[in-house]
Amino acid sequence: MSTQPPEREDADMGQDFPDLTPDGDAVSSDDETVKGDLDQGHIAEALEEELHEELPGDASNLPPVPGSVAANRYRQLLRDQADVSDEGSSMDDLPRRAGSPINSLLSAPDDSPSIQGSVLSSLGSSVPPSIVSRAGLGSPTPSFRPFDRRFQSRISSPSPLSPRPSSPAFLTGHSRNVSLSSQLLLDSGETETPSPPWEVVRWTKLKKMNGQAFSEAGKRSFGSPTCIAVSASIVLGTTKGIILMFDYHQNLKMIIGPGTKAVESGPITAIAISADHTTIGAGHANGNIFTWDTSRVSRPFLHVPHLDPSQIQHRTVDGHMPNVAVTHLGFLGTRHTALVSADDRGMAFSHLATRGTGSLGRTVKTARILGRYPETPVPIGKPLKPSSVLAFAPLPLGNVERATDSMGLTAMLTPYLLVIVSTTPIAQTQHKSARPKDVAPHSAMSGCLAWFPAVKLKIPDPTTGSTISKVKLVYCWSNVLTVLDVDEILSDNKDKPPTLKFKARSRWKCEEAIVAVQWLSRSVLTVLTISQRLIILEDRSMRMTEAFDLIHKYIYHADIFSTQLHALVEQLDEEDTSMHGVVADAFYMSLKTYKGRIFLLGFNDVSIGSLSNWADRLIALMENGDYVGAIQLATSYYTGDANKLTIGLPEDAASRHQMVQDKLMEIMTASLKYAFGQRQKNKSTADDQHMHELAETCFIACQSVGDIDFLFDEVYEWYEDGHVEGVFLEVLEPYILEKTIRIVPPTVVKAMVTHFVSRGWEGRLEEMICHMETATLDIDQITLLCKQHGLYDALIYVWNQALADYITPLIDLLTLLKPPTQSSDYGSPRNMVEDEGFNVNALKIFPYLSYTLTGRIYPTGEIIDDEAAAKAKAELYWFLFSGNTIEWPKGSSKEFLTRPTETQEPPFPYLRMILRLDAPSFLSALNEAFEDAFLNESEDKQLVSGPGNDLPEEQIFGMTVDRQYVVSILLEIMNPDDFAPEDTIYLDMFIARNLPKFQQYLIIPGSTLDKIISGLCHYPGADLADDAQLSVEYLLSVYQPPDLKPMIPLFQKAGFYSVLKRIYKSEKRYSLLVETYFEDPEDQEGIFDCLVDCLKSQAGLTKRQIQDVHDVIKQHASELVELDPKQAAQTLDAYAPELHRFTIDSLEDGSKLQYTYLKALLEPDSEMSGQSERTLDRDFIELFVKLMCQYNPGHVSEYVGLVQATNLRLDKLLPTMESTGVIDAAVILMAREGQVHDAMGRLTKHLHTLESALHGLLSGTSDNKEEVDTQEVAEELLKSLQKYTHVGIWLCQGQMKTSKQANTVQRRQSSPSPSDLTPNEKLWLEMIDTTVQITRNLSTVVSSPDPNASLKERDSSQSLDTDKLVALLRSLVQHIFTALLTATSTQGPLDSGNRLVTSSGGSLTFLRILRAFLTRAAATSPNLADLRAVLTSIFSAYAYEQSILQLSNRLLEEQLFVNVKQAVELRQRGWRPKGSVCEACGRRVWGPGVSGNVFEAWEEKQAIETARRVEKKKSAAAAAAGAVTPGSSMTRGKGKAESSQQAETYSGKGKGKSIESAVQQGPSGNATPQGEGSHKDAGPGANGNAISARNSQPLGPLVVLACRHIFHQRCLDALREQQGGERHRTVDEFGREREYSCPIDG
Repeated sequence: MSTQPPEREDADMGQDFPDLTPDGDAVSSDDETVKGDLDQGHIAEALEEELHEELPGDASNLPPVPGSVAANRYRQLLRDQADVSDEGSSMDDLPRRAGSPINSLLSAPDDSPSIQGSVLSSLGSSVPPSIVSRAGLGSPTPSFRPFDRRFQSRISSPSPLSPRPSSPAFLTGHSRNVSLSSQLLLDSGETETPSPPWEVVRWTKLKKMNGQAFSEAGKRSFGSPTCIAVSASIVLGTTKGIILMFDYHQNLKMIIGPGTKAVESGPITAIAISADHTTIGAGHANGNIFTWDTSRVSRPFLHVPHLDPSQIQHRTVDGHMPNVAVTHLGFLGTRHTALVSADDRGMAFSHLATRGTGSLGRTVKTARILGRYPETPVPIGKPLKPSSVLAFAPLPLGNVERATDSMGLTAMLTPYLLVIVSTTPIAQTQHKSARPKDVAPHSAMSGCLAWFPAVKLKIPDPTTGSTISKVKLVYCWSNVLTVLDVDEILSDNKDKPPTLKFKARSRWKCEEAIVAVQWLSRSVLTVLTISQRLIILEDRSMRMTEAFDLIHKYIYHADIFSTQLHALVEQLDEEDTSMHGVVADAFYMSLKTYKGRIFLLGFNDVSIGSLSNWADRLIALMENGDYVGAIQLATSYYTGDANKLTIGLPEDAASRHQMVQDKLMEIMTASLKYAFGQRQKNKSTADDQHMHELAETCFIACQSVGDIDFLFDEVYEWYEDGHVEGVFLEVLEPYILEKTIRIVPPTVVKAMVTHFVSRGWEGRLEEMICHMETATLDIDQITLLCKQHGLYDALIYVWNQALADYITPLIDLLTLLKPPTQSSDYGSPRNMVEDEGFNVNALKIFPYLSYTLTGRIYPTGEIIDDEAAAKAKAELYWFLFSGNTIEWPKGSSKEFLTRPTETQEPPFPYLRMILRLDAPSFLSALNEAFEDAFLNESEDKQLVSGPGNDLPEEQIFGMTVDRQYVVSILLEIMNPDDFAPEDTIYLDMFIARNLPKFQQYLIIPGSTLDKIISGLCHYPGADLADDAQLSVEYLLSVYQPPDLKPMIPLFQKAGFYSVLKRIYKSEKRYSLLVETYFEDPEDQEGIFDCLVDCLKSQAGLTKRQIQDVHDVIKQHASELVELDPKQAAQTLDAYAPELHRFTIDSLEDGSKLQYTYLKALLEPDSEMSGQSERTLDRDFIELFVKLMCQYNPGHVSEYVGLVQATNLRLDKLLPTMESTGVIDAAVILMAREGQVHDAMGRLTKHLHTLESALHGLLSGTSDNKEEVDTQEVAEELLKSLQKYTHVGIWLCQGQMKTSKQANTVQRRQSSPSPSDLTPNEKLWLEMIDTTVQITRNLSTVVSSPDPNASLKERDSSQSLDTDKLVALLRSLVQHIFTALLTATSTQGPLDSGNRLVTSSGGSLTFLRILRAFLTRAAATSPNLADLRAVLTSIFSAYAYEQSILQLSNRLLEEQLFVNVKQAVELRQRGWRPKGSVCEACGRRVWGPGVSGNVFEAWEEKQAIETARRVEKKKSAAAAAAGAVTPGSSMTRGKGKAESSQQAETYSGKGKGKSIESAVQQGPSGNATPQGEGSHKDAGPGANGNAISARNSQPLGPLVVLACRHIFHQRCLDALREQQGGERHRTVDEFGREREYSCPIDG
């Protein structure tokens, strides 16, 4: 706790303070401690959010999504009903028998619901894999690998992660469409309610009180009300200084003030009521304060006057200034004689009256706690900012005693900071906080605050766990609201007050400025904004629960602060974020709260607003007839989704449930009674949709409360009596499917079956039954209904779960097969499914077996407990593999026969019947069962099945079944005599798959395995090839046939390439391995990895093996390259380079494959660059260049330039290059061969060809009559001319570099002529002459169209961009002459030492070429205009070069100037010495106390400087006239002409530098006149010690080092001599500096 006297407040008031340290010594910014800075200031969004929160259930109450179970099932049912023809019982459209099981029962949950009267039931869940796979054995459909699949049911348990899609909890919420501003009819009497009854705040106008205080008579008598205070009574202050006190019956109890000094003090501007409600305090506009005892109001209880003039002058006491309105007033604690007040000038005071009798016997001691008197002088350096007290409040008392009660805590809010002071026993500052940084810049300036005291809690706080709440302060600056918690930290010394800790806990931002704030309760705030909107805000969550306009209330407000704070808004400064756009009016005196009610003072009335609690809102909704909304709202209250704090519900869930549950049940009962009563009265207008909505709401409510019995005991009875039980049952359906409700009374189940069957929803009923507890079902009724309607999924579920019977469902399903099996032959079961009597429901046997044998409940998929699962598996294995018919039910002496008409049953009759139905599906189910641990050998099974155990036969036998037994029985039954290959192939795959997994449990003879392999190789359908090959691979992984040779042809015929590769690789038959890769159509790309593995050195192949591999590669060389030419070339180059020629020859001549192959060899990619390059034959390179001319002509010249000339033969390549137009490459090759002039001839020929093409294009004489883009083609031709012009330039430049120029200077002294040109010059001349001719010939065609051309051609020529074409054309000449200029300017002997001779020789070369060209041009040009155009182009090239050079020179000079200027500035920058004495001798060298007359020395130095300037001017004038005076020599030295004359040393580079005098003083101290002048220059640096030798020996220049140590130069030199350093040199005539190093720091 920081202690700060009032004087400190004077200094700090009105300033922007730094943040408060943790101890409280400075101003804090509560921004740093706010934890929940919620940005919920958007009122419109909050309103929408609040409306959503009123709805029950989850916030995402949406209609059923399109993909919901119920909706999808219903749509599927409609589609199926539409698809079923009149012959719905016909089997013609059923899927046919197939051989490959796929995707068994992978149907979606909404597939194929049952259709009443049809034998089909849930087709999607009953069709086995083989039925839905393909239409016939010869189908090309790919294999689906049946043993990799798992059976699934369409009825499965819901995922706990997915929400119930059609649950009533997720249906559209009931909306009341309540408008926040809607108006109801006014109630009779004295109270009117202008808002709906379920709104949070209900307003009441106090008509009787308003009639007395706001009537015309009342205003004349008492004045207009200006402020309000509320406690046990309602107190109003008026403009006439009178106080009106009303009770809550609106009776005027007292009129205080008439006939006293109070009415002479002006209007009442602040009013307060003591804690015991017996004393009223009032502050007046003239600065007086009066308190009144309500038991004796004839005279004031206490009078605190403002200061009189004498007191102001002498400042003997503190108090308010006269005629300054008291804007805030409050009592401290329980005392009547302790007050605090504040005025609109920003001053605050505490007033303490002594004990005495009456007002005359008391004296008041006033102490200033904030602000500054007007006449107080302003502190130096602190600008005075205008200030005022925007908000002010002492801490009220709570219902529990706290240490803060006796401290007199008072909170004050200024435009700049929040200040909390304790006034007793002495004034101390407890907390300061600066204005938050996130206050909107230039917003309306407003401030308000309100305390909430510590109170005792009935329920401990859920956040802190304390039974006593903390003291809280809410304060607002502009639009930012902050809640501050106050903690008491008790002191070890009982006599010392506790330490207070202030922590900003929550922050909220509003859309607009806040002008008033009050606490409605401990957790609810009410906020009034500048636009008069009232906002209800929850404290902890900072959630806005309600917001509505109060503009119609005409709330009283006054402009109190703008006069005092006008300086903050009158000047607009966009950069100053502390400025405000406007000062808001004061509303704090008009909004008060007391015991959860809001009191509003308006200009014309007083209103009371009360928070409607949760019960009131529910009752209001019921009275309004919205019982569905009432149930929903009550449910949200129960679950805690509503705004609990605002409506008076506790945070504690147990307490809230106890309060709401009974009310919710009462509302539901009353709602049902009312709804069905209305339905009974108006049967014609009955609405089932409304009943549906009511049922959904009741379901949600009962589920939330956890009282499901209420649904069936009360709600269902109402719906049953009203004959709308179907609505209830349909709402119940999704709850059963999600297993939220699993136990249903038998009566409801019976009604449910009747209703869903009558609607044709058997499939939906089946799903519901499979998700219910079977203990409550009527077994006889359910089983009968399920058989009648084909609901076999539900039937199986009931038999299994209700009766633990797993055999009866199997017999029921097999019974469906008896008619077709009786009429079919065992040897040909192929048409069983096609039989008319076949029932598809029989196919459910396969998923049933799969689920049960793997320990899952069918059809939900839930796990069965271990004991029940073992019993079920044992019974099923006994039923299938016992080998005989069984008596079922037991004791009925009735055997279940598969051939009732025959006398003898075959062995394993039931197994045979199932295999005959669909062997692939049964084996697929058995494949899943093999993975179950039940078939393992274990001691437990032996103990259970051993002698002495009283177990049924089926249990004992089932326990002995294992995998070996099952496989043996299958091999015995599924022999080729009884079953077709289409079935036995699946047994072969089954064994081949399971033998590697369970080889410790299975023992199968090798002969049998050989037969299995043979059977797999003779698969019946192409779509089984992949499965069969995979099965062979599985089997060969654990079985090694004694002789593989007979099987190789089988594998080759079957196309089992993977098997063959494995065999060949293991036997190291690499040539056959490579051959197999070529034959395998599925994995031909693997040949490259195979070749690498075979041919790499680590493989260890013999020469014979390598040769065999090479032979195979030769046989398939073209195939190998066609697969991937690039990879083929890289592989062969790395491992078989001798095969390159054979491979290339095997490809078609001139093909793209040849080019790609050679490109991979000769131009490998960057990632292959690391490989060692092989030297290929010249034939390969020449072939590659020829192919490149065809496929990539643009790259030929670049490649030819990189290849060595010896590798290429010109006579082989030149014809191809000319035919393909690759002239640039041809020129390069000819130049390398020394045929430079021939190369130039070919180049000029090609240039003329391009010229002719462009001429024909532009003149319209082209043979191509098709529509072409003339502009684009012309640009391409001109760019080609540019390209080949540069090729010619390259040729000329290259020839100049390689040729030797002997006796150049001597030959050029003669008169030049074209015949005397050197060969190099002739090349340039030929190139220039060709370029100029082309330019001259085409210029006329490009610039002007042909007058003889047709109109269409003229239009096309006019559309050309002639300027662009002319520019491209002229650039030819410019480029050639620029290149010539560059070449001749750098020409000359490399070993010549005379640059002038070399440059001259280059210039003569250029001039000779130019003269020869002009001579030739003059002879060939018909007129001067053509020659002028050519010369213009030549000179343009020179002008271009000149402009570039000038620009570069100018940029260089500017940059140099900047750098030099920066260097000079850095050089002239000085270093400030660390001390004022020489570090060597200790004598003061500058600053106060230095010896010598400093001022005189300075004057003398100034005179010397003036004389020197005059002398320099004269010297400059003399130099201009050609005569230089002897004494006018100027100092030179790195930009310091004058600085070098100063004695004080300035630093440049290095550790320390001294700029000394031009003439140094000798060691003896004698000085010449010039030296003396130099020492006078050091006057300022040495403070006059070296002004003159008359007074004392001059100390000489000073040296300041980078470490800021200062020395006399003489002392520094002496130190260096002592340390053995060299003697310093004097400054030369150029002013060069001397570097020093510091003797102290080095």
